[in-house]
Amino acid sequence: MQIHIGNLIRAELRRQGHTNEWLMERIGVSERTLQRLFNKPSIDTRQLYLISSVLGMDFFRHYSEALPTPPNADI
Repeated sequence: MQIHIGNLIRAELRRQGHTNEWLMERIGVSERTLQRLFNKPSIDTRQLYLISSVLGMDFFRHYSEALPTPPNADI
């Protein structure tokens, strides 16, 4: 499963009706940096935590849901 976290962040930002400027102010990045972030398939976990907190959305969930079930999960 391919997760493109930048696309997911951009989509959630739009879904909530916020602007790029709104997010830039809250996470302390420039417009250029935010655009780079949107284009990245993965980002630093610290930055992902901050964005998750600001948007009130657990972006880590996308990764944990993509994990395969361990073979001993039925025990």
